[in-house]
Amino acid sequence: MKDITTSDMKTRCDGVLEALSTGPSRVPGVVAMVTDRDGDIYSGAAGERRLDGTPMTEDTVFAIFSTTKAIAGTTALQCVEEGLLDLDAPAKDYAPAIGKLQVIEGFDADGAPRLRAPKSDVTTRQLMLHTGGFGYDFFNEVYKQLAEEHGQPSVVSGTRAYIETPLLFDPGEKWEYGTNIDWVGQVVEGIRGKRLGAVMRERVFDPLGMDEIAFTRTDAMKARTATIHARGEDGGLSPMDDFALPDNPEVDMGGHGLYGTVPEYMKFIRMWLNDGDGPNGRVLKPETVDWAVKGALVPPQKVTMLPGVIPSLSNDAEFFPGLAKDWSYTFMVNVDEAPTGRPAGSIGWAGLANSYYWIDRQNGIGGYWATQILPFGDGISFPGFLDFESAVYQALAAG
Repeated sequence: MKDITTSDMKTRCDGVLEALSTGPSRVPGVVAMVTDRDGDIYSGAAGERRLDGTPMTEDTVFAIFSTTKAIAGTTALQCVEEGLLDLDAPAKDYAPAIGKLQVIEGFDADGAPRLRAPKSDVTTRQLMLHTGGFGYDFFNEVYKQLAEEHGQPSVVSGTRAYIETPLLFDPGEKWEYGTNIDWVGQVVEGIRGKRLGAVMRERVFDPLGMDEIAFTRTDAMKARTATIHARGEDGGLSPMDDFALPDNPEVDMGGHGLYGTVPEYMKFIRMWLNDGDGPNGRVLKPETVDWAVKGALVPPQKVTMLPGVIPSLSNDAEFFPGLAKDWSYTFMVNVDEAPTGRPAGSIGWAGLANSYYWIDRQNGIGGYWATQILPFGDGISFPGFLDFESAVYQALAAG
């Protein structure tokens, strides 16, 4: 990797954060960071934790939503390394409840779900690749109807009932983004015999020195938590003071349930840049990292645009439209070089409240952009993240 001039990186990235956190078309607040293999090379915060309130700081706590997924995936990869998890065995061997779920084929004339047995068992490999058959109600009309007409709980409920949904199609049939990784967490719990949060603490967080990240916040974390804001149709922002992921949830949701700070997540990104090694011990073997970051969908399976069917929660959203995307264990992989400068073969993903990250193992850098805004794919924050990433690669090219 070329040397990046620290002052050039700071100037470029500070400019993006300043532009996005001021004026009528703004985010309430943002924390953004960049790391190389050795440590953070940029850290910035701008705006407020709550609009017109406490200033945003780098130690602000965020609901990181689906950027939880790669951490849960890591705990599953550890089980594979130890010979405790066969990715192609039925997932019900480890999480029996998944074996009771049926495929939904629509609704009858009275609105009741039409269900049948799946043609095959769901495997953990399919869950990690999002081909298991599960979706989200904010991306899928069938699940939306189950929520509206049959009481299917919300993503923020933290309840077991939330994940015990029918399959949308037979396992392995296609890629659809959904609650698959929540079920991976249940597989890991079945293998380890303890809550997923305890597994993450013991096997990921402590080896990486990640302290302020958890399914349940400490009082100190609660005091520094950013408020989620709603973006109105007029572009304005409204604090959603009553909208939050639950502390002490019924289920530790591997797909979306963690709270954490951006500096803590950077330690996780560095582990992937360093072939699985951490400051307090190895988290994954280098050979595991090597295969886990490669796209593994079998054509015609492919990563598709995410259609926002509940406008308050998500817009239509897609990374790099027109470019091919694959899925790995458990990241999106951009098959082609991205317009930001992100090389082909890099990995990354996002969280519902408009947090985004990427990991570029080729150049040895990665970054995280954290805001707290709904709906997903926000018209200000999402382009702001892409501008931030572009600024990083511009600094890299100039170094």
